[in-house]
Amino acid sequence: MDTNKRKELKVSALRNGTVIDHIPAENTFQVIKILGLENSSSQIYIGNHLESKKFGTKGIIKISGKFFEKDEINKISLAAPSATLIEIKDYEVVSKAKVETPDTIEKIVRCFNPKCVTNNQNIKTKFRVISDHHGRMKLKCHYCEKTMAKENIEFI
Repeated sequence: MDTNKRKELKVSALRNGTVIDHIPAENTFQVIKILGLENSSSQIYIGNHLESKKFGTKGIIKISGKFFEKDEINKISLAAPSATLIEIKDYEVVSKAKVETPDTIEKIVRCFNPKCVTNNQNIKTKFRVISDHHGRMKLKCHYCEKTMAKENIEFI
């Protein structure tokens, strides 16, 4: 058996762009979908079920030429609260930060209650981010006060 076999694949470095690291492996493609990256013309590298000392397995997304706005980061934080954003400019890391889930989410998630005023009138959605007694994230609608679990979140 050859013990000198190459065990890593080299991927070209980003000149300018963002790396989303430490995505739970089961949420990698959800992050791609909520950010609309499947329609992007940028170079995108996607790795999933990669070994991670911290998480067991993880996902990673490298996007060339893309820097995220606050509402996009909020979407990432809902789908992948353990994610880290790494911004790169001229091949150098200029910032690295763990995403933070805000206390309030506005205009990026649809209320799952069909009778909610936001689903029947031109009113922007607003939710308070809460945790249940098991520590699982939930969203509570500001208008109808219904609480929805993470698996019921539908991004606008």
